[in-house]
Amino acid sequence: MDHKTQDVKDDLTYGTVDEALPNALFRVIIDETNESKIAYLAGKMRKFRIRVLVGDRVGMVMDPYGGKARITKRL
Repeated sequence: MDHKTQDVKDDLTYGTVDEALPNALFRVIIDETNESKIAYLAGKMRKFRIRVLVGDRVGMVMDPYGGKARITKRL
């Protein structure tokens, strides 16, 4: 495993899906801060058709500039 992949796994933020929006977008409530954030499905999750439903716990990689988060793991 290379260094870049390890950094992404360490930077996961966990939350719960609150609302499913069109085009594989989701409104996620972050566990630590209780704030709402828009997130989109990562490419591998779309490719292998991993379904994310309202109420699921997910792992996300946050955008450092405050944009949308990327859902990379369904727990």
